[in-house]
Amino acid sequence: MPPETKYAKSGGVNIAYQVTDEGPFDLVLVPGWVSHVENAWEEPSFARFLHRLKSFCRLILLDRRGTGLSDPVAKLPTLEQRMDDVRAVMDAAGSKKAALFGISEGGPMCILFAATYPERTSALVLYGTFARGLYDPEYPLAPTPAQIERFLERVDREWGTGMTARMFAPSIAQDERHVQSWGRFERLAVSPGAARTLIHMSVSSDVRHVLPVIRVSTLVLHRSGDQVTLVGGGRYLAEYIPGAKYVELSGEDHFPWTGDADAVLDEVEEFLTGARHGPELDRVLATVLFTDIVGSTERAVEIGDRQWQELLEHHHRLVRSELNRFRGREVDTEGDGFFATFDGPARAVRCGCAIQEAVARIGLTIRVGLHTGECEVTGGKVSGIAVHIGARVMAEARPGEVLVSSTVKDLVAGSGLRFVDRGGHTLKGIPGEWNLFTV
Repeated sequence: MPPETKYAKSGGVNIAYQVTDEGPFDLVLVPGWVSHVENAWEEPSFARFLHRLKSFCRLILLDRRGTGLSDPVAKLPTLEQRMDDVRAVMDAAGSKKAALFGISEGGPMCILFAATYPERTSALVLYGTFARGLYDPEYPLAPTPAQIERFLERVDREWGTGMTARMFAPSIAQDERHVQSWGRFERLAVSPGAARTLIHMSVSSDVRHVLPVIRVSTLVLHRSGDQVTLVGGGRYLAEYIPGAKYVELSGEDHFPWTGDADAVLDEVEEFLTGARHGPELDRVLATVLFTDIVGSTERAVEIGDRQWQELLEHHHRLVRSELNRFRGREVDTEGDGFFATFDGPARAVRCGCAIQEAVARIGLTIRVGLHTGECEVTGGKVSGIAVHIGARVMAEARPGEVLVSSTVKDLVAGSGLRFVDRGGHTLKGIPGEWNLFTV
């Protein structure tokens, strides 16, 4: 379960924040342009990032004023007011001293806080951020007013469609499911008008004169191919903050939680704790279930895009209803197929049959494949050879068939389920011959 959302008062403004379980030290994560502390735990890549952070600290999250669950703003807040918001959250969370992790537009405020309150700042981590938000002849590393205006025009046209994923995270820009997830994040975080206001707030920042005053340990991280905040901005910060450690990472994503997020997290963990432990990895025995609609392309052509989309949404509701009934966990949905896991093979088989029957009532035929084996679980992802075998079993299933590996069949002995032997099969990329059975 995600942490409980609470509110801290900062000069009459309510600031939404969360605190995770106890840890050896406090880390305040200050987000960039927009945020939503509750939806962050629902977006898979962001949630995995947060889970890794809280594995080595007590994590404090907040929505800056004007975004997410915090109070909206009628006028642009000053950098000092935003700094006070963090101080108010720390007070409310009972944090006397914390490391600050400033992402993108959250960086300048963290810089000002560390310089103003060194007694309350144990360390400073800056990722993909900058010293000044707008172009200046002495700081040509920031966007020009014309570039900002073109971006604002795009916000007016595309906000809520996942535009930030397409622009800020090339690694997921072609993944429509991921883009749609970020579209929802955008809509929950702020309205298009508020997004414009927050951009103006961000580009007004200039903390160049503050950099030499910082006396706390500082880590500056930047990806070399970041097209949102240019890598020169990270190098500038490291040059002017006394004693700062600079690490330049490969990659183009501006979001730290997409692309090679573990490379970012490894550096943060080592800097703050002295060691890097890598992502938490669990190995569990699970039954994996894969489904696929038979002849989906032909059906879409037959009935047209609009009707097909409505039919597909109905299919998704039915599948999720059965997964919920049989205590299955949806791991991924890509196109018209589902990938889910179960902690009991008999329930998984019965769920596969129930899904098949449910979607048949709306005129769809599916194939289902199941396998039980050891899976690796890290963050919200499930991987391992068992997952690949499950997918290959599904690929061997005939239309309308629920096909299982011999492992599943053997584990459900005595359950009342009956099987027909489909003989030995060679599964693509999987060594040996596999005996498969129809339920």
